Amino acid sequence: MTGAFPVRLLQLTDPHLYADESRELYGINTAASFRAALSKGLAEAPGPLDAILVTGDIAEDGQRATYERFHSIMSGLGRPVMCIPGNHEDLPTLSSVLNSPPLHFCGSASFQHWRIVMLDSHVPGDDAGWLDEKELARLDRELAAARQQHVLVGLHHQPIPMGSPWLDTVGLQNGAALEALLEKHGNVRGVLWGHVHQASDRLHNGRRMLSTPSTCAQFTPNTQTCVMDLRPPAFRWLELLPDGEIHTEVVWLDELRQTARPPDSRREP
Repeated sequence: MTGAFPVRLLQLTDPHLYADESRELYGINTAASFRAALSKGLAEAPGPLDAILVTGDIAEDGQRATYERFHSIMSGLGRPVMCIPGNHEDLPTLSSVLNSPPLHFCGSASFQHWRIVMLDSHVPGDDAGWLDEKELARLDRELAAARQQHVLVGLHHQPIPMGSPWLDTVGLQNGAALEALLEKHGNVRGVLWGHVHQASDRLHNGRRMLSTPSTCAQFTPNTQTCVMDLRPPAFRWLELLPDGEIHTEVVWLDELRQTARPPDSRREP
């Protein structure tokens, strides 16, 4: 899979879709907000897309019908779609439905001087994440094979603290093991994730560390407990340059901005 430079990617994350498209989460119709984000992302692309990255929590209900509808939507776009699981997924169903071209489950792909590696940090029955020995070994092999390339790593759970104690308890629990591998190889230029429903862009040990907001509702950054945000749905553009630089922008769907703080649906009876 190749394309003209810069390598252009669209990241969508945490749509939390249901088989019943009338369902809401955090006061948001997740099907409508996902379609709006996807439509805006495709319509306003700065150039041809090389791939779409979907970094987890695709389904809120884990139903086969939800994944099948998602596959139907994404397979008609004419671009590779690289998917990974979030903590809310039914992993066997996701991996079986979303692993037929042009969709790829937890795969990797080269785009000229770049390689994208998508990781599985899902732990059944747990909101926190973990990269097991098999997944770390796969990453080790990928980074060794891509030693002449720049690498972007995608996963669902945040590998570094976000500054919200409640949220950081459900991040990647073995982030130190991931960091050790990245340090060992030295060719990873960026790490990208979802899960946290908020935007951040930091430099950590020479790597861009990027969290991307959800295509539905957001969490307010730097809070002790869960506080819903007024920010609207969003997505992220990435342009990967030949020299290893990453140009990126979060695009907010301001037309869907909240006028009142959404309810925290998960705390309701």
